[in-house]
Amino acid sequence: MHAFIYLRLIFSFFLFFSIVYSACAEVTIGRFDSSSSAVPAPWQVIRLEKSVQPTSYRVMRWDGIDAVEASANSSMALLGRQVEINLAETPILCWRWRVDHVLKTADMTKRSGDDYAARIYLAFALPRESLSFGDRAALALVRSIFGNQVPDAAINYVWDNRQPVGKRLPNAYTDRAQMIVQRSGNADAAKWISERVNVKADVVAAFGTDKARIVLLAMAADSDNTRETVRSGFSDIHFVAASDNCTFTASDNSLVQ
Repeated sequence: MHAFIYLRLIFSFFLFFSIVYSACAEVTIGRFDSSSSAVPAPWQVIRLEKSVQPTSYRVMRWDGIDAVEASANSSMALLGRQVEINLAETPILCWRWRVDHVLKTADMTKRSGDDYAARIYLAFALPRESLSFGDRAALALVRSIFGNQVPDAAINYVWDNRQPVGKRLPNAYTDRAQMIVQRSGNADAAKWISERVNVKADVVAAFGTDKARIVLLAMAADSDNTRETVRSGFSDIHFVAASDNCTFTASDNSLVQ
């Protein structure tokens, strides 16, 4: 009898530990409070070109969801924050987004069309051995012009206007940035859409290393090339373990999976 009770206690301990560990595995990056329209720290607007009008960002309640609204009018700027994510433990990025409509004249294959109604941008630091001599030389040149904020590599999950979902292309300006079409067209416009992607798998496929470190996560709506106007929203940005569900805030402030 005593042995049976002991075994039950051991089992209960391990069950409790696994539940607590699973619950703690989520890494929250962006859940917002619309009681203030100001975007909270550590989020900040990042202007890549000072001569370009920046996209405007504010926190608002949008169809029952507390979110960041991005409004682009011939403009471009990221809203980003530094992050520390262990992709071995939490490789899955989850978020919710929406667009009023896609850009009409954007074309991700051309510099003149390198605009998106919405994007999630991840910047990475890569191990030196994964960069060729040519990569290091090119990065040194770019950083001499734009500064040390230029990352070793980047992945953009974009809401495109024409390319099919799943399409992967290098950015029109640099092959150090990979563009992945996560959503396309207006079929899902004007409503909140939940997303789940395996960042670790995507960075391995794009840059050939599983040792990449995420150094920055950002959101954006940009239209500086197409000179169009677009509005999008972002909410519930978080990382989870591969075996865990994403958790998204419902309109009544409860959590749904």
